[in-house]
Amino acid sequence: MYSGCTFALPSEAATVALGEQLAKAVVAAGARMVFLRGDLGAGKTTLSRGFLQQLGHEGHVKSPTYTLIESYPQTTPPAHHLDLYRLADPEELEYLGLRELLTSRDICLIEWPERGSGCLPPADLTIELRYQDERRTARVSVGENSVLLRHISTITI
Repeated sequence: MYSGCTFALPSEAATVALGEQLAKAVVAAGARMVFLRGDLGAGKTTLSRGFLQQLGHEGHVKSPTYTLIESYPQTTPPAHHLDLYRLADPEELEYLGLRELLTSRDICLIEWPERGSGCLPPADLTIELRYQDERRTARVSVGENSVLLRHISTITI
């Protein structure tokens, strides 16, 4: 896995802008599995908002903390935002009927992917958001997709 891009995120607008740029890269590369890691309040949903807006979503983007999944079938391509924080066991993904979703060609933004360990496909892109005081960063890692890597390496915020 390539891991070498770290972006400074001095504002909410910068976090949204990075989400937009990452969405362009994911679509251009034909990638679909995006893992979002970071503590509560690190900016995962804010980044997801930029990502989903870039795909064409015009409404509010809320964290799927309680619903576990928010689907955006009107985006191009269709996308799903999952928050696995409340899963007690990765096997719960099967009970929730997410197998079809995870094997589709739709884009999946997955917060807290470690809660689904062993039941999720590998990530095409992993974004780790961190913050300390007012300073936020996003570390981006790319799986095996060399086209995605090429697109990610051109992003500037």
